[in-house]
Amino acid sequence: MLQWERGRVLEVSAPWRGVQMLRVARTDEPVESEGEASADGPSTVPALSYPELVGEIAEGEDVLLNANALRRGLGTGGQALVVARTGELPEAQQPTGHMVKARYTPMQTLVDALDDPGSPHRAALETTHDLDGMPVVLADLHSALPAVVAGVRAQAPEARIVYVMSDGAALPAAYSRTVARLRETGDLVACISAGQAFGGDLEAVTVHTALLGAKAVCGADVVVVAQGPGNLGTGTDWGFSGIQAAEGLHAAAVLGGRTVAALRVSGADARSRHHGVSHHSLTLLGRAALAAADVPVLPAESDRDTDPEDTAFSQYVRQQLERGVVEPALTRGIGHRIVDVPRAGLREALDDSPVGLRTMGRGMEEDPWPFLFAAAAGRHAARLADPAGR
Repeated sequence: MLQWERGRVLEVSAPWRGVQMLRVARTDEPVESEGEASADGPSTVPALSYPELVGEIAEGEDVLLNANALRRGLGTGGQALVVARTGELPEAQQPTGHMVKARYTPMQTLVDALDDPGSPHRAALETTHDLDGMPVVLADLHSALPAVVAGVRAQAPEARIVYVMSDGAALPAAYSRTVARLRETGDLVACISAGQAFGGDLEAVTVHTALLGAKAVCGADVVVVAQGPGNLGTGTDWGFSGIQAAEGLHAAAVLGGRTVAALRVSGADARSRHHGVSHHSLTLLGRAALAAADVPVLPAESDRDTDPEDTAFSQYVRQQLERGVVEPALTRGIGHRIVDVPRAGLREALDDSPVGLRTMGRGMEEDPWPFLFAAAAGRHAARLADPAGR
């Protein structure tokens, strides 16, 4: 059920491409759907707006807000979302394509997709039938993206990296400050929004055509496939949005790509199901995957300069993978390959990332392992893209 509010815009800023951040004064009581108490007295709320959907908003305008997640205090609820400008209509746009995203919602939007009959890229897609061994990194969480990119850059500074954003979490690509910054610095040559996701540099109907477009149109050396910000988890075996990474794995495999799994790993998460290798990665690779992937890990080094706790953690991760991924997958005929990736230089590459690294509320100092393992996946992918550079 919806909770809508009316408000007047007091301040407007545009901190990154594709969004406006607003401060909005409530002008009436929220339209309640569940009988929750209204806020007492006048107040202001932060709000986020997508110009692609509602046009550019100016100070003093009246807007209609969706405040569902904000009022529930959910992880995706840091701001209200602008539904419409009540006094203005956005300028009409005339896309040449006919693909609709966010279909059959009030905010459905027409986009020009790679796959459209009228697309200038249609011919390139029609003549590209496989990925010809291009490495594709599959990640559960959006927060892994900058770490994977850092790992690729540590191995192959000039590599062309494309991000394919699936529709498991946030649908607007503009919501990702990470993508905006990595595009700004040139660390990503393109973002392709696939499925119901929209707002990338290029649009695709499926992950399959997004991967083909990354190769044929963007000239990618490495592709990273992951959902946008806003992972949803329920604590059940199968109830998490990151399970969608299996679709990316299968698409890459059937199209002849080299699949690389970026593990979700933590040394600081207090929840046992996410300590070491997360149950998300174990389920994804051990039970959901129908094709094999390379699974990069950090070797359990034991020289005198290595922290014994680091060695013990790496050994623990490998044991979890053997029991929770390799063995169960083999019973279904899936032969995942655990690959040792040297960690030298990865920490420095992560420290140089143009994007702040955080996952589940923790950064490098609190929990370096999620980023190190994601960077290892990036390094391995870069080595596959350029075998001579190994």
